[in-house]
Amino acid sequence: MRQLMPRTTGQPMPRTTTVLNAALAAVLAAAAAAAPGSVPAPAPAPVAASGPVPSPAPALPAPVTSSAAVHLDGSGECTYPAKTIKGTPWSLQRILLDRLWQDTKGRDSAGRPVRVAVIDSGVDVRNPQLKGAVDVESGADLLTGMAEAAAEAAARGGTGVRANAKDAPQAPGPAPSPGPSDGGKDGKTDGDRKKAGDRSTPKPGAPSGSPSGEKDGTGKPEKSAEPSPSRSPEKSPDKPPEGKPEKEPEKPKPDPTLDLVGHGTKVAGIIAARPSPGSGFVGIAPESVIIPIRQNDEKGTGTSRTLAQGIGLAVAAGARVINISQDTTKALEHDSDLERAVKEALEKDVVVVASAGNDGLGGDVKATYPAAYKGVLAVGASDRNNERASFSQPGEFVGVAAPGVEMVSTVPLGGQCVDNGTSFSAPYVAGVAALIRAKHPDWKQHQVVAQIEQTAERVTKDHDPYIGWGVVDPVRALTDDAHPVDRVTPAGPGARSVRAPSVAPLAVGESPQQRQERLATYALGGAAVLVATIAGAAVVGREHRRRRAQRGL
Repeated sequence: MRQLMPRTTGQPMPRTTTVLNAALAAVLAAAAAAAPGSVPAPAPAPVAASGPVPSPAPALPAPVTSSAAVHLDGSGECTYPAKTIKGTPWSLQRILLDRLWQDTKGRDSAGRPVRVAVIDSGVDVRNPQLKGAVDVESGADLLTGMAEAAAEAAARGGTGVRANAKDAPQAPGPAPSPGPSDGGKDGKTDGDRKKAGDRSTPKPGAPSGSPSGEKDGTGKPEKSAEPSPSRSPEKSPDKPPEGKPEKEPEKPKPDPTLDLVGHGTKVAGIIAARPSPGSGFVGIAPESVIIPIRQNDEKGTGTSRTLAQGIGLAVAAGARVINISQDTTKALEHDSDLERAVKEALEKDVVVVASAGNDGLGGDVKATYPAAYKGVLAVGASDRNNERASFSQPGEFVGVAAPGVEMVSTVPLGGQCVDNGTSFSAPYVAGVAALIRAKHPDWKQHQVVAQIEQTAERVTKDHDPYIGWGVVDPVRALTDDAHPVDRVTPAGPGARSVRAPSVAPLAVGESPQQRQERLATYALGGAAVLVATIAGAAVVGREHRRRRAQRGL
C-alpha cells in the first residue's frame, strides 16, 4: 500500500534535527520490534538534505509483463473498532439524498437488490451498518492458501497486485476466521453465523481458525493445542508418540469477511452501508447487496491473475456492477488474463468501475490497469472544491472524478473512520451505477457508464485528463434520464460564431492619488465651513454689541 507523503514547508531541515530524527526512529523501531504481537511500523521517509531539490527524472516506459503487482488505492490510519462519526460527511452533503432516492435505493421494481461485487481485502460484516448488506455465501476468498500460489507465480515471473491505498492503515491484529459451531450459547450454526455476519473472537493462546474452548461438529470440545498437565514430563508435548504419524496443522478456511486491512470494508460501506441512527453516514445505494471477494491485502499478496479470477467469480455470482479499487504497478501484455476477464465481464453486461490510482502527485500522465482498459469506468479523486485531488492519477483513460478526500466509511468491528484515495472515489461511482441499474434494469452496461459521464459536472465541454468528463453528479444521473445514451458527447456546440460579450467595467477601488484628492476635498470643505461659522459668529456678536449700546443711550 502506498505511504502518505509527509507535508513539508519547503524549507530544508537542519542537519542536527536530521540526525536526532534518525536516532529516534531507530529507537522506536527497535522498541516496536521487541513488543510482543506488535505490527511492524513502516520505515520513515528520508528527510531531504540542505540545498536545492533536484527535479524528478522523466518516467521511463514500464516493462510489459504477463502478470503484475496491484495495490490498494486508499490511505489513512484507523483503529478498529472505531468511534461513530455522528455528522454527515461532506461527500453526502453535496447530494440531495431525498431526490437521489426518490425512485430507488438499490432495488429494482420487482424488489430485487442490485448485486455489487467488491474485489478487495475482504468485507467485515461485524460492522452493524454492513449486516444484511453482504451476501457472504456468494463471496470468495482467494488469499487463503496463497503462499503456494505466490511461490508458483514467482517462479513463473509473476508479481503481486497493489490496492490503491496511499498509506497502510494500522491493522487491529488478525481478525478471527469463523470457527466451528459451538452448538451452545447463541444457538447459531455455521450457516446462521455466515448469514448474520457475526464471528467469534479467539481468546489469547487459541489456535488459528478455532476459538478457544469451542466444540467440533459433534458437539465435543476440541482438544487444546497446549500440553496437558497430566502428561509425563520426560515426553515432549511437541513430538507425537512413536509409531503415530504427526498431525498436520489445520489449514485456515476461506473467509471473504476476513479483512485485516479494513480497506474492503470501507469500500463496501461507501456503496451499500445501511443507515444508522447514531451516524450521518450511509451508503450511496443503501439497499444494494455486496458480493465480497477477498483477493488482496496490505502486503500486495494478490496478483493480476487472481484479480482476473475474482472478476470471473463476480460475474458467476450475478454481479451487475464490479468495483475494483486497485491498479497494477506494471504494464500488462496485450490479451493478458486481466484484460480477458474484463472483456468477458463487459460482454456479459456487467458495469466495471476501477480506481485510477494515487500516483498523480508529480503530474505524470500514465495509464493504470484495469482502469485503462476499454469499457471500464475509470474514476479519479476530487476534493471539496470539485477539483482534482493532488494525488489522483491523471490520464486520457479517466472517465469521471468523485470525492476521494476525507472520505468517511465503515471499518471492521464497528464505527467509521476517515480515509483518502481513489479507492474511495470508485465505490462512490459504483453506488451511483447500482442505482441506475436498479431504476433502469434494461439499460446496457455502456449506457450506464455513458449516463454517469454525460451528467457529470464539467469544467470544460470536452474531456479533461485530470477529472475526465467532470465530477460525478449522482442526482442528475438519476433524474436527467429520460432516455439512455450510448456514448458521451461534448457539452455543446462550439461558440466560434457567437459575438464576444461586452465587458462591464470592473470597480477595483480608488488609487492612492484619488484617496489623497478625496481627503483634500474633505479638508477644504471642512475649513470653509469653519471659516463661515467663525465669520457668522463674529457678525452676530458685533450686531449684539451694537444693539446693547443703543439701548444704553
